Amino acid sequence: MKIGITSQNFRTITGHAGKTRRFLVFEQDDSGQIIEGKRLDLPKEMSMHEFRGSQHPVFELDVLITGGCGEGFVRRMASQGVRVVATSETDPQAAAAKVVAGEALPPAEPHDHDHDHHHNSVMPG
Repeated sequence: MKIGITSQNFRTITGHAGKTRRFLVFEQDDSGQIIEGKRLDLPKEMSMHEFRGSQHPVFELDVLITGGCGEGFVRRMASQGVRVVATSETDPQAAAAKVVAGEALPPAEPHDHDHDHHHNSVMPG
């Protein structure tokens, strides 16, 4: 299982997944341990807000954990087979371990979707 985590600082789980360009990627090794694999540090045009192609490194994940995102982001990831989990948990290793164990993460803080672009419909997420 490949688990990506939005982390602009490579230390904590950060929000606004659509604009995030930095991700920690965790995988489960043969012994069941969760290990940090590669880190993604993508150019601005590879953020989900900007990207319009069909091949993206985030689409290779099974699960994406984030501090917050909109419903459009969740739908877009689901269309690529990626399950999105929004949480208020800030520890990437702990969050990845809980997801692998099938445990629930604490829900994300309410998302104020007030930023510099427009949507056809604004939905909390």
